[in-house]
Amino acid sequence: MQLGLVSAIFPELNLDQVLARARADGFACVEAMCWPVGRAERKFAGVTHVDVTAFTQAQADDVNALCAAHGVSLSALGYYPNPLDPDPAAAKRCTDHLKRVIVAAEKLGLKTVNTFVGRDWTRSVDDNWPRFLKTWKPLLAHAADHGIRIGIENCPMLFTRDEWPGGKNLMTTPAIWRRAFHDLDAPNFGLNYDPSHFVLQQMDPASPLREFQDKLFHLHAKDVKLRHDRLNEVGRFAHPLEWHQPRIPGYGEMDWGKFLGALMETTYRGPVCIEVEDDTFGKTLENRATAVRVAAQILRPYFA
Repeated sequence: MQLGLVSAIFPELNLDQVLARARADGFACVEAMCWPVGRAERKFAGVTHVDVTAFTQAQADDVNALCAAHGVSLSALGYYPNPLDPDPAAAKRCTDHLKRVIVAAEKLGLKTVNTFVGRDWTRSVDDNWPRFLKTWKPLLAHAADHGIRIGIENCPMLFTRDEWPGGKNLMTTPAIWRRAFHDLDAPNFGLNYDPSHFVLQQMDPASPLREFQDKLFHLHAKDVKLRHDRLNEVGRFAHPLEWHQPRIPGYGEMDWGKFLGALMETTYRGPVCIEVEDDTFGKTLENRATAVRVAAQILRPYFA
């Protein structure tokens, strides 16, 4: 397996600078963010390290030359919008850009694009399902035409009242994964698995690894702290940001030795990219860089 980082934590740096930091900190790979250039729609979104808007093969060659110069590969391209937004125009903007990300990944010689499937958060899973299938069948066919796998992160996207009650991403649990993989039946449709989202839902983060090992396309390494003092005040049905806190690996609830040991019992040998959404180290560039380095020091003993 390869230890990497998710580039979203460095929005003020260009790709060359991100790769330079990754090399200096001993990372093997980077998941590069590919949001449309412009204002972010939420925290940790809107980061553009590869602009795919009119991406040419010459630009792809330049990116690959940068990676070669730094000795750091791209693990995947990342773009995490809501393709099932109830506003049809917003949903179309998401799917149109996702198609461009897929084409750019092919030009770069990559295998994987990571994203969300999305959700109309005001409707049930069953009520979302027909539109989910209608949207994703052609997207997966488009990805297959370009030799690209789609890794869906299992984040509920349910943290504040703006995402209440259902959250903005359907693919959150094994029960839903089984149904989605059965109904879409596409070999290039899999998971960008983040174990911290199972911890948030009071699920064993190692529990899905063996069953879904063939669908593990990419992994994120993030941790979470459950604030039981706050739960005692507001209860489990309060908005999750009221009672949980994103942390770097090693500073939350996860037992990383147990989790990575279980992962090694599967066939997965791909990238594990540290995702930092932990403000406790501070919000400046150097504070965030410190958080990345500390997380790497905690996880590196588990990597060859």
